[in-house]
Amino acid sequence: MNKEIDKLKEELEKVRSQLYVFYELTKAMRTTLRLDEITYIILTGLTANEGLRFNRAAIFFVDDKNKEINGFMGIGPIDSQEATRIWQSIEEEKKNLYDLIDNYNRIRENKERPKFLELVKSLTFPLNEKSGLIFDTLYKKDLTWIKNENRKFKNDSLVKGLNLEEFLIFSLWIKGKATGVAVVDNYITKKPITSEDVKIFTMFMEQAQGALENSQSFESTLTQAHTDTLTSLWNYGYFQYRLDEEIAKSNTTSLPLSLMMIDIDDFKKFNDSNGHIQGDQALRQISEVLKENCRKIDILCRYGGEEFSLILPANNKKEAALVGERIRKSIAGKKILKSSFTISIGIASYPQDSANKKTLIEKADQALYKAKRKGKNKVVLV
Repeated sequence: MNKEIDKLKEELEKVRSQLYVFYELTKAMRTTLRLDEITYIILTGLTANEGLRFNRAAIFFVDDKNKEINGFMGIGPIDSQEATRIWQSIEEEKKNLYDLIDNYNRIRENKERPKFLELVKSLTFPLNEKSGLIFDTLYKKDLTWIKNENRKFKNDSLVKGLNLEEFLIFSLWIKGKATGVAVVDNYITKKPITSEDVKIFTMFMEQAQGALENSQSFESTLTQAHTDTLTSLWNYGYFQYRLDEEIAKSNTTSLPLSLMMIDIDDFKKFNDSNGHIQGDQALRQISEVLKENCRKIDILCRYGGEEFSLILPANNKKEAALVGERIRKSIAGKKILKSSFTISIGIASYPQDSANKKTLIEKADQALYKAKRKGKNKVVLV
């Protein structure tokens, strides 16, 4: 009788603990609408000692435009040595769930570069059957539980990429659309996953999907507000916001940052001769050529009229000049609406040319107009 009472007490305590975790995480998810912050809260809930206690958790999102499934974020140790260091730190500093969530500010400011996060972000899978398990699970609208003894997936790209053994993978569906997957495992402790773990994980992820849906709706609205309607590039307001952010990152990481101002030469003449409808089409096509010559981390914006700005994180002036020449040649060598166009480019670098945002923009602009005075179709450095 006493054993039954003890067992009942243990089960009640477990249920109480689970309800507490769900309540606290739901509360935390209501504090933000930013996708990165929501994702971090979800992953913290999956891995924290006060949460679901998995060793590692990762989320991948679908990129419909590029037909890819990309690693977005991951939490957990990369190996047993890092696990010992992290878990000892949590224990010694008595970090609770909210302390762990607050750690994201340090990560976002690049004060910490967790190895598992970097590993997850480096993984990209094509959005087709060749990707194997991650693609198959994506469209299942369900959870897949892969156990240790299942050797069927040992050569699977996701399994090899994260060195998975026993793990759970959950399909994220938002507004009736396959949006991504969440993966959890006990890579360090090798603790077996139980049916109870599966049940709680499923319940939690179903709850998390609602938060992700709200966040993606917010991000979509935000994107629309910061997108130039003609070219679909970022607009002037977003340029100002991102330049502030990239300068802050540059200060933290001590990495260089370059700014490129780009202007289409004699565009007014083309508009006057061909009309504004043709002018708008030319701007769209020129924007596409500019985008094709940018890295994923570069921030290309329509600055206004026929002028564009390009923020180049981690590029010094010499590197930015090479990018500028590539862009200039690409525009000059392409027929757009049966016409030839050229561009002039001015480049300034932070903090080499200015430690002030306003002055940095002014110097890049000055270099641009110097390129104009020198005969156009040129790249000029401050």
